[in-house]
Amino acid sequence: MLNVVWGSAREKPESSRALADKLSSISELSGYLYLGYPIIGSPTGALKLDALLVSDKVGLIAFDLVEGTELGEFQNRQDDIASMLDVRLKPHPGLKVGRELKFDIQVVTYAPAKPTTPIVEDPYYIANQSSLEETISQFKWQCDNQVFKNLLAAVQVVTSIRAGKLKREPKKKDSRGARLKRIEESIANLDQHQSQAVIETVEGVQRIRGLAGSGKTIVLALKVAYLHTQNPDWRIGVTFNTRSLKEQFKRFINNFTIEQTGAEPDWENIDILNAWGAPGDKERDGIYHKYCRIHEIDFYDFSAARRSFGERNEFAGACGEALKSVNDVSAIYDLILVDEAQDLPAEFLRLCYRFLKEPKRMVYAYDELQSLTGSSVLPPEELFGVDDKGDPNVILKTEEAAIPKQDIILEKCYRNSRPLLATAHALGFGIYREKGLVQFFDQSNIWTDVGYTVEEGELRGGENVTLSRNSDSSPLFLEEHSLPDDLIQFHRFDNPAEQTAFLVKSIIDDIREEELRAEDIVVINPNPLTTQREVGPARQLLFSESQINSELAGVSTSADVFTKSGSVTFTGIFRAKGNEAGMVYIINAQDAFAGWNNSTTALERNRLFTAITRAKAWVRVLGIGRNMDGLIQEWDTLRKNDYKLKFRYPTLEEKQELRLINKEPSGLRKNKRKKIEMQRDFLIQAAERGDLDVDSLISDLQRIQKPRSKK
Repeated sequence: MLNVVWGSAREKPESSRALADKLSSISELSGYLYLGYPIIGSPTGALKLDALLVSDKVGLIAFDLVEGTELGEFQNRQDDIASMLDVRLKPHPGLKVGRELKFDIQVVTYAPAKPTTPIVEDPYYIANQSSLEETISQFKWQCDNQVFKNLLAAVQVVTSIRAGKLKREPKKKDSRGARLKRIEESIANLDQHQSQAVIETVEGVQRIRGLAGSGKTIVLALKVAYLHTQNPDWRIGVTFNTRSLKEQFKRFINNFTIEQTGAEPDWENIDILNAWGAPGDKERDGIYHKYCRIHEIDFYDFSAARRSFGERNEFAGACGEALKSVNDVSAIYDLILVDEAQDLPAEFLRLCYRFLKEPKRMVYAYDELQSLTGSSVLPPEELFGVDDKGDPNVILKTEEAAIPKQDIILEKCYRNSRPLLATAHALGFGIYREKGLVQFFDQSNIWTDVGYTVEEGELRGGENVTLSRNSDSSPLFLEEHSLPDDLIQFHRFDNPAEQTAFLVKSIIDDIREEELRAEDIVVINPNPLTTQREVGPARQLLFSESQINSELAGVSTSADVFTKSGSVTFTGIFRAKGNEAGMVYIINAQDAFAGWNNSTTALERNRLFTAITRAKAWVRVLGIGRNMDGLIQEWDTLRKNDYKLKFRYPTLEEKQELRLINKEPSGLRKNKRKKIEMQRDFLIQAAERGDLDVDSLISDLQRIQKPRSKK
């Protein structure tokens, strides 16, 4: 199968579409076709390839696209393309022998509108609509599968970004430090969905949903670099909820732009801003604050917003007031990217939308299970409001294959192992909770979209179902480095002092015996209001006993810094968002077992879910008392089931009692019902004409609706 990844093809739209259609029609062709990608630096500036085919059948083919019938100086263009690709690929050791690449770089000038093409000689090739298949059939991929994977990684240019900041040099072959090094080296290239999310460019709104650890933040950063390189005059805004993401975004964008073009980005045209912001210099600025400042309206800080709009409605109220206060909007951004949308109110996303120039280019990414506010992300039809006619401003088109995707789901997790992610989901949803589920996906297909396989049963109300993750969605290297009982552990204590003693001893062992760096270790307290008090004894004991330094993120460090070299990081859950570590300790996990009501319990479990999914390798879940016993019991049941989710699928009535995630818009439900009614009318008319065997249809429907036997 050929995977078509649509980058920016505005300059040559017709020939790009013709190429995609033609190559997609060749059944035996497989690999990736990139349109408007990659970007290659040159002495005269960045060069964007019209199209690049990476195939395990015909090899590497770059396309020089012609919109009309005039070929121009195609030989010079082909020479330039081949030379720059050669320079781009040769620094990758897995792609060459001596001084030469292991494979040929082929270049084809494709002019689909040209009725005939001139005869040319190797190494120059010209093709039109009728001759393209014959032209590329003469090329063959001569290398093994590993070289093909190395080539994909080189084209996608992500290896240096995913690698650790500092080189590890463990002395013990099987220490945790050595195993963590191997894990980091294995995370090399993006999968199809990630590369698609980076490159595919929409003239409008694009939504990216994905699991924790699926690479949403990296994808957004690479997308900024890609679009900035092509459109250096665009004003681009990047925004998020977690302050410490700022340095991550800046590093990723800078590294990727340099690797692609050989030059740093123009930071005058890229704003990396917190969602809220505050008066002061650019480092303190935020999207909301900038909106207020530009339009000369009142700015609400947190305290003022709480007084005016009430507790838990501070930011929503402030953004809502800003929207009402401005009629004539000064749209200053060509593109805005929003990370962590699940933690931001709908009013803020509408503010971002209004801040955009036409055609309102916006990318927003989220995972509702990481919501730390208890709110859900509205469907786009409701999120971005309606026009003067009452029609939604934004409707995501998800069914057409021949256009850039507006709705992308990242199903593969590159951070969390299968046992770890299954634990996070089981506890987050309450799969094995004695009192039943606390939250659930609104749409059954989301389970498979995020990488689960239906092993037994059906995703249908009242049915017993077993869900599992396989190596396609949870790479094996993330769990094969350690025994399952080492990947994740739960520990129960009678009092806080016991918990602290265990925590400190474990951290000392991690550093002294297991060769982890201090900065590889993060300690998370899920309750953001008690963190400073709860972690104080452990930090003090850690230093007094072993002179191990630690930092309280955002308190003893800058608000924009999460980790410091040589220090263990202690943090509340909000600062932990968007960050990761080799070893994660979660303290006071017992709070997630039960809340005052279902809504509170869901919120607490989302905090635990988020904390667990910060870990690249190992998690230690610590807690106190009887509630911790209850949490351990849920985990024990999951472990006995080999980290599979086994439960009775809730009915529609039962789902209404739960917090629903990724809720479908009511309008879309109505449309589906309307389609079903139209199909029903069609069947009735067919039966009346005698074109349909009614008895046979009734028999088929009865068979489908017959209750399945419970296993």
